[in-house]
Amino acid sequence: MKKSMIEVAYQVLTNNDGAMPFVDLWKDVSQEMGFSQTQFEDNIAQFYTDLSLDGRFLNMSQNTWDLRSRHTYSESVMDTDSIAIDEDDEEEESEIVEDGLDEVEKEMEEENE
Repeated sequence: MKKSMIEVAYQVLTNNDGAMPFVDLWKDVSQEMGFSQTQFEDNIAQFYTDLSLDGRFLNMSQNTWDLRSRHTYSESVMDTDSIAIDEDDEEEESEIVEDGLDEVEKEMEEENE
């Protein structure tokens, strides 16, 4: 039975002495899985999602990843009380995205004419 990308990542990190940058971890996993360049590019987003959702992994500073079991609880949990949400910023971001979509739609219409 072929191992999943996430199982290979667990094995790679287990064999490594510490945290790894995401790019290096992905390269090792891709190589172990025998991915072609196309598979390498097509699977990176799914790998990142799987890594983020699997509780065995910890996303550390500067997009480095490690096994959660190597870290204390206080290192692996973010205090959400310190997070402030500025609703004005969210509205501005939404307007920027909508403006960008409008521009893309306009360009596509002009190309089709």
